[in-house]
This record gives sequence, C-alpha cells and structure tokens, in this order.
Amino acid sequence: MNFEEKELKKSPVAELFEAFLLLETNDEVERFMRDICTPQEISALAERWRVCRLLAQGDLSYREINQKTGASLATITRIARFLRTEAHQGYAAMLKKMKLGSKKN
Repeated sequence: MNFEEKELKKSPVAELFEAFLLLETNDEVERFMRDICTPQEISALAERWRVCRLLAQGDLSYREINQKTGASLATITRIARFLRTEAHQGYAAMLKKMKLGSKKN
C-alpha cells in the first residue's frame, strides 16, 4: 500500500486529532476551534474543562459545582468518573501538564 492509499484510509477522527497536533499557538487554536465548532459546542467544552478543574481541586461537592457552573449533575459525575478511573486519562494528563492537579496530592 502506497502513502496516498494509507492517507485515504485514515479515519476522520484520526485526521482531526492530527490537525490538533499541528496547532502551535493560542491564536491558531482559537481560529480553528471557532471554524470547526459552534459557539455552543465551544461553550460546552469550556464548561467540561471548568468542571474538571473544580473537581481536581477537591474543594466543592457536585452540587456546588453544579451551582457554580450550571453543568448538569450527570456531566459532573461523568467527568469525575474519568478523573477517578484509568479509562483514557486525558483530563488527568492535561491537568498535570498545566500543573493544575489536585490540592489533595
């Protein structure tokens, strides 16, 4: 299989992830996100990230996070589950990279 055939067989998700890897500046990320996402989708992603950060701090209950962010308890619970488990570790890895880990550590 030649290079072009391999490229054509990539999944759209893999191609999207590769595009993210090529972004180098905050401006590039912002412009790409504004083109690829609706304002509501960006807001939902930002809300999830805020919930993640609040959960990692460990100071607030799920209800307090709900009141502070407006995120549903289902969303908060799902994010908490991803922080607790070995699932993908995406949130945990990004918190670590940004030095935003738990105050309980």
